[in-house]
This record gives sequence, structure tokens and C-alpha cells, in this order.
Amino acid sequence: MAFWVVRAGRHGELEDYAVTSRVVAVGWHELGDISAISDRAELQRLMSATFPTDPITTTRIWTGEVWALKSRIQHGDWVAIPLSNRAALAIGRIAGPYRYQADAPEDGRHQRPVEWVRTDLPRAAIDQDLLYSLGSALTVFQVRRNNAEERLTALAAGTARAAMRRQPDAEPSEDEAIDLGQFARDQITAHIGRKFRGHELARLVAGILVAEGYKTLVSPPGADGGVDIVAGKGPMGFDEPRLAVQVKSSDSPVDVTVIRELQGVMPRFGAEHGLVVAWGGFKDSVLREARQLQFSIRLWDAGDLVDALEAAYERLSPELRAELPLQRLWALVPE
Repeated sequence: MAFWVVRAGRHGELEDYAVTSRVVAVGWHELGDISAISDRAELQRLMSATFPTDPITTTRIWTGEVWALKSRIQHGDWVAIPLSNRAALAIGRIAGPYRYQADAPEDGRHQRPVEWVRTDLPRAAIDQDLLYSLGSALTVFQVRRNNAEERLTALAAGTARAAMRRQPDAEPSEDEAIDLGQFARDQITAHIGRKFRGHELARLVAGILVAEGYKTLVSPPGADGGVDIVAGKGPMGFDEPRLAVQVKSSDSPVDVTVIRELQGVMPRFGAEHGLVVAWGGFKDSVLREARQLQFSIRLWDAGDLVDALEAAYERLSPELRAELPLQRLWALVPE
């Protein structure tokens, strides 16, 4: 079985719809229902006629992506959606043929049904070479290198990681156009994962909070009473907002007990607000419960931590910047 990636919108706007509706889906709704189209050349003619002002090179790429969703992806193939609203992947298996869902969002009417195996696989748990392979700028593409299917499905099932077998590419593949922005973020994430394990991650989080104007107190390694960092505003750190922060450095997603425990101890620390930083992300049940706690507790996964780091980087201490040497670069965004 092949392993595919189908993105849920340029900025992840269809992620919740795809996961809850148990589908992978793409745009180009202007094409209408293409169920009757029997070959790629016919689809290319329709694509060119539908988008006559776009270059032929562009419509050929679009044709390849839509054709892959409709016909190349087979029943039972593995498929993943990179979740941009959290640093995780949803992974499942294709459960049926192509369909056109006219009442779906415009950018998600061309669909394949999916049985999700896991919707919370942290990017931090995925080896760097696989993240590189997952980083194509295309909307639909197949992941081929280094026995990716075996290794990713093992991660989805929660079993031991399969060993990497390097396989030379016979020819350049369609997934060579890499999303450089995501690739850079994955490198930063991998560096943090190596340099700031265990209690060191709490030190990094405290450094970011200090850069944002907080006074912080970090608990020493060991039992912390449910709180790793307390932080407050003002010259002495007495002013609001006052935060109680719990930091989890494990690569595995945390469950609802973490936010419930933090919520329970916040009054003891005089904190009106809480922050849970979970390097391995959160189970879906945590995200559902956290919506009801929006004005008291916030969640950071690895992606949110990198966002906070990038936003505060110029104000970090020289010591932290030396441990995390970053440089801002500009690159053209692929169309």
C-alpha cells in the first residue's frame, strides 16, 4: 500500500472539517463533479478550459494533484493530513472511491472517505528525514523515500519505530518542491528536542516568558506540586496576569488529566491563568475540553512553542540565543 499526503487547505482551513467528516478533500470546485472522467488527459483538457488564464505548467500540476486524489490513490492506501493548527499529523486509510460533495466547503468538494487511525501524531515524534519527505509544497503527493510507509504506520499504531532503509530514487519524483518554511521550522523543532530535554524545556519556556515581560520562578528538577513555572507581570512579578505553567517534555501527547490537575492547583499558587506546554502535543479530548477554558488555560504544543520563540527571539537572553542560533531569511512562497 502507498502512503499519501493530502493537505487540508493552504493554511489548514479545512483540517477540522476533514477530520470530523472523515475525508481527505481538495479544492478546484470550479471543475464540478469529475466522476465520469476516465483519464488524465481528459482531466487536463477540462482544467485548461476551466482556468484558461493560468499557465499550462500550473494547470498540469493541478491536474496531477486532482487526478491523484481521484484515481491514483487506491482503496486501503495510507494517507496523512499535516495539521497546521497544531504540530501533529492525522493518519488513516482510504475507505472508498472518489466522490464530489456539492454541499461541502468550496475548497473541499473533491473527496475520498478515510478511516482515521490517529489524529494526534506529534511532528516531534517523526524522524527528520520523514518530515523532509512530508514537506512538499504540493497539495497531494506520494511519500516514497526510506520505507516511509512502514515507519509512519508504525508510529500511527504506537509500535516500535521501524528502521530506516535508504532507497535511491530511480528518477526525480513529483514531491521535490519542498516547503522551505516548514522545513526550517522542523529543523528548529528538532534542535529544541535535542537541546532542551526534560527540565531544560521549562527553562526555555521561562526564557520566552521573560522576553514577553514576565518575572518568572522556575521550580527545581523533581516534584513540583503540579507547576513548573510561576510568572507575573510588573516590576516584582506581582501584577496580573499571573500564570501557573506546567511543562511536559515527553514526545507523547498528554491527556485531560494534565489540564485538570493544573486547574486544580492554580488557586494555591495565586494564578488566575494557566499554560500547559506539551512538547508531544495533546490528545483530541484535551483540545475539546480546553475550548471551555479559553479564558483561564491555554495550550502550547511544539508548534506553538516555536511560534512563541520566533516572536520573542530578539528579546531572549544572550545565553538562550547562543543555544538557539537562528537567522531570519526571506524566501519566495511556492504558488
